[in-house]
Amino acid sequence: MYFKNHPIKLVDSRLHGTGTELFIVEGDSAASVVANLRDAQFQAVLPMQGKPLNAAKATLEKAMNYPLFKALADSLGVKLGYDFNFNQLQFERVILLFDPDADGIHSGALMLLFFYQFMRPMLEAGKIEMIHAPWMQVSIQGQSPMYAFSEAQSLSLLTQLRAQGHEPITVRYRGLAGIDREILFNTCINPTTRNARVMNSADAWMAIQVFGGVM
Repeated sequence: MYFKNHPIKLVDSRLHGTGTELFIVEGDSAASVVANLRDAQFQAVLPMQGKPLNAAKATLEKAMNYPLFKALADSLGVKLGYDFNFNQLQFERVILLFDPDADGIHSGALMLLFFYQFMRPMLEAGKIEMIHAPWMQVSIQGQSPMYAFSEAQSLSLLTQLRAQGHEPITVRYRGLAGIDREILFNTCINPTTRNARVMNSADAWMAIQVFGGVM
């Protein structure tokens, strides 16, 4: 799929329908890594070019012509807004997987706004998941590595370990492409082990309250 000067290419799965999922990730680099690790039988990948449009401030016409939203609707096989038809969905779930930083959090909030505005039935049915990629790896001698999924969690973990007399070794992850492949697979891609949370309309409404008026 190509739109204007921003090519958005769906890396499709072999199957569609029940049990399949579509990952939305930030940029071609992350998309390439995820595409190489995913199960091509049921997992597809759609790269996002730049931050999404703020759907809370967009008309349906503008959303329909926005490259990412148009590519997403085409990939899912549905239309936006009142014409959305749940029975036409090509994938059972959409998985939001962004970098573990402020930009990633912002992008996740913007995507929730989009689903709330133009594909709300998916949110209400629990078909949108947010992956929390590891923020930091923390290691101490003689034990398996531990992972923090936010700055606050990493600070708490480091404080606790140091209080116990340990000298933790840390690795701060800046983006999905910088995460060890096995760690990325286990924490973000494998459905049985990944750190995911099902989103709903309340999560989107919270994003509107925090970001909607200022983005």
